[in-house]
Amino acid sequence: MRETPTWRIPFGIISLFVLLIVYGVVIARYAPGIIGTWSGAAQTVVYVVLGLIWLLPLKRFLIWMETGRWTPPE
Repeated sequence: MRETPTWRIPFGIISLFVLLIVYGVVIARYAPGIIGTWSGAAQTVVYVVLGLIWLLPLKRFLIWMETGRWTPPE
């Protein structure tokens, strides 16, 4: 457990929030124009994938916020 506060946690939370807003705005702006004419089932699959894809780098990002390294401690 960490004894002293670190700048990485508030910076990480704020940057995660900002990046998710930017990602959401980009998806909301461009995805309907690209997949708007597809069937409802295909659109659902695309939006589910786009809704989950931001989770891929999250583990390493949270590790960095806690430890300062991008890989898990050994």
